[in-house]
Order: sequence, then C-alpha cells, then structure tokens
Amino acid sequence: MQTNEEKFNIAKKYKETADQAFKEGELKDAIQNYHSALLYAQGLDKNAFQSMGMAPADDGKPKTEVDEFLEKIYNNLSACHMKNGNWKRTQESAEKVLAKNDKNYKAMYRKAKALAEQGYLERAFKLFEELRTKNSDEAALYEQELTRYKAIDAQREKANNAKLKGFLNKAEKKATVSESS
Repeated sequence: MQTNEEKFNIAKKYKETADQAFKEGELKDAIQNYHSALLYAQGLDKNAFQSMGMAPADDGKPKTEVDEFLEKIYNNLSACHMKNGNWKRTQESAEKVLAKNDKNYKAMYRKAKALAEQGYLERAFKLFEELRTKNSDEAALYEQELTRYKAIDAQREKANNAKLKGFLNKAEKKATVSESS
C-alpha cells in the first residue's frame, strides 16, 4: 500500500508530464495527465502534510501543499479547456480554483471568458468589471474583453431586432390582407 507521500509524488510526476504536454500543444495528453494527477492528489489526507504557512483557507484551516497543488491543476485544466474552446469545462475548472482561492485572477478571467462565450454576458460583464478593479495590472486586457463582448452583444441584439421586425411586418401584412378580403 502506498503512503500519502508516495501518492503525492506520483501526482507531481503526472502534473510535470501534463505541464510539458501543454507546452508542446498536446492538450489531450495534458488533460489526461492532469486528471491522473487529480486522482492521486484528491484522495490524500491533507492533514498529513505540513502547512505551508499560507493564509488560512475559507474554513479557517491553513492551506496545505496539497491544496496548492490541486488549485494549480484545476487552473491548468481550465487553461487546456479554454484552448480547446470547451467553455463549459473551462468554467467548471475555474470555479474549482475559485472555491480554493477566490483571489486567483487567472481563474476569474477564464470563468468570465467562458461565461461570455456561453452567452451569459451579464454575469461575464460583472466578473470583468470586478477583475478590472481588483487587478489593475491587467485592467487593459479586461477592458478590451469587455469592449469586445459588448460589441458582440450589440450585434446579436441588432440581429434579433431585425428578425423581430421582419416577423412583425409579416404579421402586419397578413392582417392587412385579411381585412381587405
């Protein structure tokens, strides 16, 4: 039977392999290896690991090396899914990161982008606005994304209004034809 430490070392090796695959653009391999790392790391007894002296987690307990490791894996999975255009998985992975660290700006950005790509624009806009105020270093990027998605939203609105106008015109013509008969 493997010890917690042995399992954690195996998980780290899977993560290293996944990181390399990601760098090489092999997203399928990266995702598979990140999932393998998760399988090993999620079942570990986190209390068996020394605290890294980090700020307490939301539950008041200090974050362990395993907590940090899981956060990184979910963040990397989110990046893989984003590159694949799998927006639902991007959002899910980013939310798992944010559950561990609500100040992870990369995860917040990925979640906002995933929400926008799925059509949840109001929620995405709120996240981009929040990011702009919390992370001023990247404010220009968030502003650029906001502008881009607002333009997309305006185009969709215009197309929907044109369809609605066409529908109403047809209904109006039918009513006029019926009245004249």
